[in-house]
Amino acid sequence: MGTPTATSGPEGEAGLDGIDAVLPDYSGACVCNLLPALLDPTDTKPSWLPAAAAEADRVVLLVLDGVGWHQLQRRLHLAPTLAAMTGGPIHSVLPTTTATALTSITTGRPPGEHGVVGYRLAVDGEVLNILRWTTRRGDARESIPPAKIQSLVPFEGHRPPAITRAEFERSGFTGAHLDTIRFRGWRVPSTLVTDVGQLTRAGEPFVYAYYDGVDKVSHEYGLGAHFDAELAAADRLVGDVLSIVPSGTAVVVTADHGQVHVAGDVTPLAPEVATHVQTQSGEARFRWLHAHPGEAAALLDAARAIHGDRAWIHTRDELIDDGWFGPTVTDAARERYGDVALVAKGTTAFTEPTDTGPYRLVGRHGSATPAELDVPLLVGLA
Repeated sequence: MGTPTATSGPEGEAGLDGIDAVLPDYSGACVCNLLPALLDPTDTKPSWLPAAAAEADRVVLLVLDGVGWHQLQRRLHLAPTLAAMTGGPIHSVLPTTTATALTSITTGRPPGEHGVVGYRLAVDGEVLNILRWTTRRGDARESIPPAKIQSLVPFEGHRPPAITRAEFERSGFTGAHLDTIRFRGWRVPSTLVTDVGQLTRAGEPFVYAYYDGVDKVSHEYGLGAHFDAELAAADRLVGDVLSIVPSGTAVVVTADHGQVHVAGDVTPLAPEVATHVQTQSGEARFRWLHAHPGEAAALLDAARAIHGDRAWIHTRDELIDDGWFGPTVTDAARERYGDVALVAKGTTAFTEPTDTGPYRLVGRHGSATPAELDVPLLVGLA
């Protein structure tokens, strides 16, 4: 796996300029292969899966949203529990965004197969915000049913308990990536820990849990003091989980993506590019441009001429052919991609007027840099 050069950057992060795009190892150490490895009843386990997880009779898979491998390595002094666990880095998927990566974790498939190909998807002439499950017209759970977007059965047909935020229970995205599971909603972190303890002591062989605090803090505050404090809190959460589960339980920690401190490095589309664009999907660090009819070639030329120093710019077919989204891309997934992708280099973010939220995002993700793609796979044994 690619590793960035440790040069100076925002809040001590590694510099990202001059780094080549890194593609996920979809056939190896990747989050899309983690669940099949954990649930495989045979003794044949991949070499990248730590032995403690491979040999345990009981497993808790805890996904810490936004905890990238490289950000963690620079803060191990703040995370003694994670630092003491065994394992190393594995890959997320592309784009390195929550909706896509969580769906790859729960279905065990690359994005090209499950079809949740980004944070904002082009669907039937509209742009669907996957996490909010809204379009410009509002709630889209009836007009765009979750099963239309993602119909693969999660957890290989098992129905494990899944512990995630209580307010997510009836969301469209939950329907898309956690359908058929036994939902357990947590209100505050202590209730997540309590539920894990109750379920494992009751004999559940596999429990899935999701915590999103680090990602939320990164988006609003970047990779400074607030991020450090929340990472330390997440580490204490992991320690609490280890302390409450029965002896012999393997607590497996991974993440959906890492982070980049963008701050003010925000770029709108140049007018010469925007004139060819009918709509945009994706997100600021993996922006899809959908061309006006007959203007895809002109859009590509303009984007490369003007934004080529700040992004890897490719057509949909180029990315698919090069395996960015896995070895197989379904027709449904292909239709959701735009004509041209701006995959941000460095700390750049490409703004889009309708892609807004309650605050300015300081920390972001989505692109193909090691800072975003490399995530931890760590195991602690209770």
